[in-house]
Order: sequence, then structure tokens, then C-alpha cells
Amino acid sequence: MNGATSVPTRETKGFADDIEFIRLREVKRITGMGTTYIYEKMKTGDFPGQIKLGPRAVAWIKAEVLAWAMGRVALTRGAAPAEHSEQLTRPE
Repeated sequence: MNGATSVPTRETKGFADDIEFIRLREVKRITGMGTTYIYEKMKTGDFPGQIKLGPRAVAWIKAEVLAWAMGRVALTRGAAPAEHSEQLTRPE
């Protein structure tokens, strides 16, 4: 499948009705990573897999890429992702 993610139909029932696919250019913009690094991270399972849209087209699910990015921020800041979101809304 060339790195594309295959999700069994039974697992898609919980998906939102408004899944937004983004192409590589947008993934690179969000993450600040280059093409080669993105594909290396996908291969090791450290980055969300792509979805095959057609014979020559792939995309990523935007929510997964954003969740990965937020996880990186939380990891860098030394907080778990759930703790990080609390800190954003908790008054000082």
C-alpha cells in the first residue's frame, strides 16, 4: 500500500462526518518537516499514515496531523497532551 493507512469499515463508524483530507504541502506547513522526514517518521510509526485517495493521490487526515503536532508541543513542554489542554484553559 505504499505507506497508506487502511481502516476497516467497522472502525469508521466513530469518525466525524466532516473528515478533512490535506495534501503533503499542508502537512509540511503544519509540521515544519520536509517530505523525506515525514515519510521516514511514517515508516517507523511516529507520524500518522496517509490515506490513499486514488491511483496516484494520497492525503492525511487533518485532525490526526494536528493531534500529532499538539502531542509534540506537549512533549516538548513536559506535559501530557491532556494536561497541556487543561493548562490552556485554566486561569492563572
